[in-house]
Amino acid sequence: MKKPTSDPVVARNRKAAHDYHLGESWEAGIVLQGPEVKALREGRASLAGGFADVENREIWLHGVHIPQYSQARWVTEGSRRKRKLLLHRAQIDKIERKVNESGLTIVPVSLYFSDGRAKVEIALAKGKKTWDKRQTLAEREASREAERAVSRRLKGRRG
Repeated sequence: MKKPTSDPVVARNRKAAHDYHLGESWEAGIVLQGPEVKALREGRASLAGGFADVENREIWLHGVHIPQYSQARWVTEGSRRKRKLLLHRAQIDKIERKVNESGLTIVPVSLYFSDGRAKVEIALAKGKKTWDKRQTLAEREASREAERAVSRRLKGRRG
């Protein structure tokens, strides 16, 4: 039986784009225990409040919620335990250098399966100020209003 090339996204961190200016991103493998994989396949995970940290030249994912799989025979340590991310040494060194120099944060953006393996997309992020968030919302609303006006005009209605 042929494996699917890519499954749908399990979880997205929608709040990340609102709270941070996202920069460069990488795809990383994630070390999971057996029941966690089945819970992910059910689509049960949350990236809200998650972040990654470099410890001893390894990248660890903290605060990502993967709930207990209901059919599991044995119980894992915890749903918010830290999990190791798998990247090439050069990538880890580059991320560590940028985090230390620029004071950036590593944020998980999405969690998905690729060729049957769980992957996490992580990005370097810089925190937004409150006025940045308001400005982003105002720009989004203005572009939506412009699209509505063009749509009304094309349909022959007056705005």
